[in-house]
Amino acid sequence: MVKVAESKGLDPDYVMSRIHGRPAIDSIAELMNAPATSAVVKAEFDYLEHYEATNTEGTVALTGAVELLNGLNELNIPWAIVTSGTLPVATARIKAANLPKPKVLITPEVLSQGKPHPEPYLRGAKELGLEAKDCVCFEDAVAGLNSGIAAGCMTVAVLSHAKKEELPKADGYVDAPMGVVVRGGDGGFELVL
Repeated sequence: MVKVAESKGLDPDYVMSRIHGRPAIDSIAELMNAPATSAVVKAEFDYLEHYEATNTEGTVALTGAVELLNGLNELNIPWAIVTSGTLPVATARIKAANLPKPKVLITPEVLSQGKPHPEPYLRGAKELGLEAKDCVCFEDAVAGLNSGIAAGCMTVAVLSHAKKEELPKADGYVDAPMGVVVRGGDGGFELVL
Protein backbone atom coordinates (compact mmCIF):
# COMPACT_ATOMS: atom_id res chain seq x y z
CA MET A 1 0.00 0.00 0.00
CA VAL A 2 2.95 2.31 0.64
CA LYS A 3 3.95 2.12 -3.04
CA VAL A 4 0.41 2.85 -4.16
CA ALA A 5 0.15 5.89 -1.85
CA GLU A 6 3.50 7.24 -3.02
CA SER A 7 2.54 6.74 -6.68
CA LYS A 8 -0.51 8.97 -6.03
CA GLY A 9 1.53 11.64 -4.24
CA LEU A 10 -0.02 10.83 -0.87
CA ASP A 11 1.68 10.49 2.51
CA PRO A 12 1.83 6.71 3.14
CA ASP A 13 1.56 7.09 6.93
CA TYR A 14 -1.59 9.18 6.63
CA VAL A 15 -3.10 6.80 4.08
CA MET A 16 -2.43 3.78 6.30
CA SER A 17 -3.94 5.57 9.29
CA ARG A 18 -7.16 6.04 7.31
CA ILE A 19 -7.46 2.71 5.49
CA HIS A 20 -6.10 0.05 7.83
CA GLY A 21 -8.87 -2.38 8.74
CA ARG A 22 -11.56 -0.69 6.64
CA PRO A 23 -13.03 -1.70 3.28
CA ALA A 24 -10.83 -0.27 0.52
CA ILE A 25 -13.70 1.27 -1.43
CA ASP A 26 -14.76 3.32 1.64
CA SER A 27 -11.19 4.43 2.30
CA ILE A 28 -10.53 5.42 -1.31
CA ALA A 29 -13.77 7.39 -1.45
CA GLU A 30 -12.81 9.24 1.74
CA LEU A 31 -9.26 9.97 0.53
CA MET A 32 -10.52 11.19 -2.84
CA ASN A 33 -13.45 13.07 -1.31
CA ALA A 34 -15.75 11.43 -3.84
CA PRO A 35 -18.73 9.06 -3.70
CA ALA A 36 -17.83 5.36 -3.54
CA THR A 37 -20.00 4.88 -6.63
CA SER A 38 -18.04 7.36 -8.77
CA ALA A 39 -16.04 6.12 -11.77
CA VAL A 40 -12.77 7.59 -10.45
CA VAL A 41 -13.13 5.80 -7.09
CA LYS A 42 -14.10 2.56 -8.82
CA ALA A 43 -11.02 2.78 -11.09
CA GLU A 44 -8.70 3.35 -8.11
CA PHE A 45 -10.38 0.51 -6.22
CA ASP A 46 -10.01 -1.89 -9.17
CA TYR A 47 -6.33 -0.98 -9.45
CA LEU A 48 -5.72 -1.42 -5.72
CA GLU A 49 -7.63 -4.71 -5.51
CA HIS A 50 -5.66 -6.16 -8.43
CA TYR A 51 -2.39 -4.92 -6.95
CA GLU A 52 -3.08 -6.36 -3.49
CA ALA A 53 -4.32 -9.69 -4.87
CA THR A 54 -1.33 -10.20 -7.15
CA ASN A 55 1.53 -8.65 -5.18
CA THR A 56 1.78 -10.97 -2.20
CA GLU A 57 5.55 -11.30 -2.03
CA GLY A 58 6.61 -10.82 1.57
CA THR A 59 3.14 -11.63 2.92
CA VAL A 60 3.68 -13.73 6.04
CA ALA A 61 1.49 -14.80 8.92
CA LEU A 62 2.09 -13.22 12.29
CA THR A 63 4.25 -15.42 14.49
CA GLY A 64 2.07 -18.13 15.98
CA ALA A 65 -1.02 -17.50 13.81
CA VAL A 66 -0.76 -20.76 11.85
CA GLU A 67 -0.21 -22.76 15.03
CA LEU A 68 -3.15 -21.05 16.77
CA LEU A 69 -5.53 -21.75 13.89
CA ASN A 70 -4.35 -25.35 13.52
CA GLY A 71 -4.84 -25.77 17.28
CA LEU A 72 -8.42 -24.48 17.00
CA ASN A 73 -9.05 -26.99 14.21
CA GLU A 74 -7.62 -29.84 16.31
CA LEU A 75 -9.93 -28.91 19.18
CA ASN A 76 -12.92 -28.52 16.82
CA ILE A 77 -13.33 -24.90 17.90
CA PRO A 78 -15.02 -22.94 15.11
CA TRP A 79 -13.24 -19.87 13.79
CA ALA A 80 -13.63 -17.42 10.96
CA ILE A 81 -11.64 -14.78 9.17
CA VAL A 82 -13.51 -11.48 9.11
CA THR A 83 -11.59 -9.09 6.91
CA SER A 84 -11.96 -5.79 5.12
CA GLY A 85 -10.00 -7.29 2.24
CA THR A 86 -12.12 -8.29 -0.74
CA LEU A 87 -12.47 -11.96 -1.64
CA PRO A 88 -9.66 -11.87 -4.25
CA VAL A 89 -7.31 -10.05 -1.85
CA ALA A 90 -8.21 -12.19 1.17
CA THR A 91 -7.84 -15.53 -0.61
CA ALA A 92 -4.52 -14.52 -2.19
CA ARG A 93 -3.10 -13.36 1.13
CA ILE A 94 -4.42 -16.33 3.13
CA LYS A 95 -2.69 -18.60 0.61
CA ALA A 96 0.53 -16.54 0.58
CA ALA A 97 0.70 -16.57 4.39
CA ASN A 98 0.10 -20.35 4.49
CA LEU A 99 -2.86 -19.93 6.81
CA PRO A 100 -5.31 -22.83 7.12
CA LYS A 101 -8.36 -22.25 4.95
CA PRO A 102 -11.23 -20.90 7.07
CA LYS A 103 -14.64 -22.56 6.91
CA VAL A 104 -16.13 -19.06 7.23
CA LEU A 105 -14.62 -16.10 5.39
CA ILE A 106 -16.40 -12.76 5.70
CA THR A 107 -15.38 -10.12 3.15
CA PRO A 108 -16.99 -6.80 2.18
CA GLU A 109 -18.81 -8.39 -0.77
CA VAL A 110 -21.31 -10.10 1.60
CA LEU A 111 -21.92 -7.07 3.81
CA SER A 112 -23.99 -3.92 3.58
CA GLN A 113 -21.66 -2.10 6.01
CA GLY A 114 -17.98 -2.71 6.70
CA LYS A 115 -15.79 -2.14 9.72
CA PRO A 116 -16.06 -0.22 12.06
CA HIS A 117 -19.78 -1.16 11.89
CA PRO A 118 -20.60 -4.32 13.91
CA GLU A 119 -22.11 -6.14 10.89
CA PRO A 120 -18.87 -7.94 9.88
CA TYR A 121 -18.45 -9.65 13.26
CA LEU A 122 -22.18 -10.24 13.71
CA ARG A 123 -22.22 -11.96 10.32
CA GLY A 124 -19.13 -14.02 11.16
CA ALA A 125 -20.66 -15.20 14.44
CA LYS A 126 -23.95 -16.04 12.73
CA GLU A 127 -22.23 -18.10 10.03
CA LEU A 128 -20.35 -19.98 12.75
CA GLY A 129 -23.68 -20.69 14.46
CA LEU A 130 -22.68 -18.61 17.49
CA GLU A 131 -23.67 -15.44 19.27
CA ALA A 132 -21.09 -12.63 18.98
CA LYS A 133 -20.80 -12.55 22.79
CA ASP A 134 -19.42 -16.10 22.59
CA CYS A 135 -16.69 -15.13 20.11
CA VAL A 136 -13.18 -13.77 20.54
CA CYS A 137 -12.13 -11.16 18.00
CA PHE A 138 -8.39 -10.78 17.31
CA GLU A 139 -7.81 -7.40 15.64
CA ASP A 140 -4.90 -5.11 14.82
CA ALA A 141 -6.82 -2.07 13.55
CA VAL A 142 -8.92 0.63 15.17
CA ALA A 143 -11.82 0.00 12.78
CA GLY A 144 -11.71 -3.74 13.40
CA LEU A 145 -11.59 -3.43 17.17
CA ASN A 146 -14.48 -0.98 17.11
CA SER A 147 -16.41 -3.45 14.95
CA GLY A 148 -15.76 -6.35 17.34
CA ILE A 149 -16.57 -4.26 20.40
CA ALA A 150 -19.81 -2.97 18.85
CA ALA A 151 -20.80 -6.54 17.94
CA GLY A 152 -20.34 -7.62 21.56
CA CYS A 153 -17.32 -9.89 21.05
CA MET A 154 -14.50 -10.33 23.50
CA THR A 155 -11.65 -8.44 21.84
CA VAL A 156 -7.92 -9.08 21.75
CA ALA A 157 -5.81 -6.30 20.26
CA VAL A 158 -2.83 -7.52 18.26
CA LEU A 159 -0.10 -4.89 18.55
CA SER A 160 1.37 -5.51 15.10
CA HIS A 161 0.51 -2.14 13.54
CA ALA A 162 -0.26 0.14 16.46
CA LYS A 163 0.63 0.74 20.08
CA LYS A 164 -1.81 -0.10 22.85
CA GLU A 165 -2.62 3.56 23.49
CA GLU A 166 -3.50 4.10 19.80
CA LEU A 167 -6.22 1.44 19.87
CA PRO A 168 -9.63 1.25 21.48
CA LYS A 169 -9.72 -0.49 24.88
CA ALA A 170 -9.68 -4.24 24.29
CA ASP A 171 -10.21 -7.13 26.69
CA GLY A 172 -6.63 -8.29 26.10
CA TYR A 173 -3.46 -7.42 24.21
CA VAL A 174 -0.80 -9.52 22.47
CA ASP A 175 2.17 -8.64 20.29
CA ALA A 176 1.43 -11.66 18.08
CA PRO A 177 -0.58 -14.88 18.34
CA MET A 178 2.61 -16.65 19.46
CA GLY A 179 2.09 -17.86 22.96
CA VAL A 180 -1.71 -17.67 22.87
CA VAL A 181 -2.92 -20.94 24.37
CA VAL A 182 -6.34 -22.40 23.72
CA ARG A 183 -7.61 -25.30 25.77
CA GLY A 184 -10.84 -27.02 24.81
CA GLY A 185 -13.24 -29.27 26.59
CA ASP A 186 -16.85 -29.73 27.66
CA GLY A 187 -18.12 -27.82 24.61
CA GLY A 188 -16.17 -24.66 25.47
CA PHE A 189 -12.69 -23.31 25.47
CA GLU A 190 -10.26 -21.39 27.61
CA LEU A 191 -8.04 -18.73 26.10
CA VAL A 192 -4.77 -17.84 27.82
CA LEU A 193 -2.93 -14.75 26.57
